[in-house]
Amino acid sequence: MDSAPLKQSPLHDRHAALGAKFAEFGGWEMPLEYSGVVKEHTAVREAVGVFDVSHLGKAVVRGPGAAAYVNATLSNDLGKIEPGKAQYTLCCDAETGGIVDDLIAYLHHDELVFLIPNAANTAEVVRRLEADAPSGVKVENHHTSHAILAVQGTRSDEVLEAIGLPVGHDYMSFVETTYQDAPVIVCRTGYTGERGYELVVDNEVVGALWDALFEAGAEWGITPCGLGARDTLRTEMGYPLHGQDIRPDVTPVQARLGWAVGWKKDAFWGKDALVAEKETGPKRILRGLVANGRAIPRPGMRVLLVADVPLGEITSGTFSPTLRQGVGLALLASEVTEGAEVSVDVRGRREIFTITKPPFVTPGVREG
Repeated sequence: MDSAPLKQSPLHDRHAALGAKFAEFGGWEMPLEYSGVVKEHTAVREAVGVFDVSHLGKAVVRGPGAAAYVNATLSNDLGKIEPGKAQYTLCCDAETGGIVDDLIAYLHHDELVFLIPNAANTAEVVRRLEADAPSGVKVENHHTSHAILAVQGTRSDEVLEAIGLPVGHDYMSFVETTYQDAPVIVCRTGYTGERGYELVVDNEVVGALWDALFEAGAEWGITPCGLGARDTLRTEMGYPLHGQDIRPDVTPVQARLGWAVGWKKDAFWGKDALVAEKETGPKRILRGLVANGRAIPRPGMRVLLVADVPLGEITSGTFSPTLRQGVGLALLASEVTEGAEVSVDVRGRREIFTITKPPFVTPGVREG
């Protein structure tokens, strides 16, 4: 039986014209790179880059009590933010507390919450929310009707301002506006560690918006960036990726994401299991590591004590274009502490790494 064809971004033809190399991401054919991962990575750290992340999910929870329902299911405390703010949160399994997905929740008002899950998990997140939704609350999947562009880097404000979009609002806040009479959400979020914005826009105008960004951003060296650079940028910051660092068999306690859990809330999916694990302590923890030499860690590589005692495995690993070293994340036995030296089995060779708390680099974020 043939598998379903890959979905394509509404900007696919523009990516192809730019010479993009494509890869599969969560059932979508998306740009992996254009001019090279290192060049695109550096553009974001030093100037500005644009990512098409339209493969990310889009879901709406609406109706009387919508925000209260989201707060009673997802991990973080939506009551801590006000309308116009966004929040990083987790959808955990109700029984085990394992991470089904991590996502961003946009709080519009008490009766409307917009969610951005990961591409591969959107249907499952929507299914779980639909299954438990109280009367009057509707959960809608808008995965393919909207595009998302991530404008990231120290010059992102100048580029957006040049095409008339609002800038300067607080981190994790959003502004609703229009572009060519179509609604646009401009949110101060991103997955790179740099100052930046994510734009949620109707498919019908995203092409014109993409073109305008590159015309306006030419003087600041604006660069189209693929998901390869997005991965190196997020790894330098120690941001976890679902499916690798976090997944259904990894809990927020193990992933050191307890800050995204509303521990004092009356209820959320997985609360009992997570409270119990927090009290007893996890058996493994997600840690960062930096190569002492020239080795580059890759997912699945074994991590050991120098005496070859197994400690865990690499979940994310890459060459850091900023540090010019190998960096990564690993799920390790909880007794491993920061500053310790461990060995990683790199294709049969034992390479020494130092356990290091992320972020591994200091981004050039403009404050405010």
